[in-house]
Amino acid sequence: MRSALYAGNSTIVVEDRPPIAPGPGQVQIAVAYTGICGTDLHILHGAMDHRVHTPQPIGHEMSGRIAALGPGVEDLTVGQPVTVMPLDWCGTCPACHAGHSHICHRLNFIGIDTAGAMQQRWNVAAKVVVALPPELPLSYAALVEPTAVAVHDVRRAGLQSGESAVVIGGGPVGVLIGLVARSAGAQVTILELDAHRRAVAEGLGLRTLDPAKQDVAAEVDAWTSHAGVAVAFEVSGSASGVDTAVQLLAVRGRLVVVGLHNQRREVDLFRFFWRELTMIGARVYERRDYDTAIDLLTRGIVPADALISRIEPLDNAAAAFDALRRGGNVMKVLIDCQEATA
Repeated sequence: MRSALYAGNSTIVVEDRPPIAPGPGQVQIAVAYTGICGTDLHILHGAMDHRVHTPQPIGHEMSGRIAALGPGVEDLTVGQPVTVMPLDWCGTCPACHAGHSHICHRLNFIGIDTAGAMQQRWNVAAKVVVALPPELPLSYAALVEPTAVAVHDVRRAGLQSGESAVVIGGGPVGVLIGLVARSAGAQVTILELDAHRRAVAEGLGLRTLDPAKQDVAAEVDAWTSHAGVAVAFEVSGSASGVDTAVQLLAVRGRLVVVGLHNQRREVDLFRFFWRELTMIGARVYERRDYDTAIDLLTRGIVPADALISRIEPLDNAAAAFDALRRGGNVMKVLIDCQEATA
């Protein structure tokens, strides 16, 4: 069984590992596709070495088919198309008791804290397996997880039809937020420095601005008739992104923090006071977000094919990570976990 593992020191290795039969309550998935995301790049750069037990398969954006069922598993069948909601919560902490198990105090994020999907056979607990409609292509289904992130972000924002929103950062999650927000009836503008990412967003009918060449404040002021935007989604993870988001918000606007900020950021609290702004954290997703994401992808509201830049065989995983790390004309890269190079 071929597996792509993070081995520490910014290294991805692909090697053979013996397959293990699924245990009680487990499902074995023949993984079809695994997406590489920003979190995986953080892992590659060593930012999560305190959580990843090297060498370890990583990856949590995936699709596949059930290959085998462990003892005691019911309501699932061999051959069924599935994805995984990679959250394993304790059920006993204060967050779980309050109904917020997706942000459990002792959350095991599968693919980071434990082995992930970048392997040909993956054993997971049946409770995290999510069935897929047969008409959804498995390559598209690998985008269920990041689409669920976007659904959760928009839902946390309380975004209403007719409201205006800016998305700061036009990578895959930023574009997905734009698409989900538009499907909710919002007017959306994406701020993005990279020309290729802007072109992808514009090709999907989303309005974009280039902060390096355009006066963003003036453009948004004119767009919103001098009111400011109702919601700003900060996806870039940058200090400048936070500053821009706060300055663009309307009275009683909402700042939704989506991007990972590994460092403390200064925030204009006077602006928060003066305009009665609200800051909202948005982390991962809940099961209803997964259900909505599957529906949006199946109906083509989220056109997955426009976001998938390339698909690489499992043996090329290291090169695929390197391509994403270097940037360029790329959005979402998938690893074909069943295909091996000749």
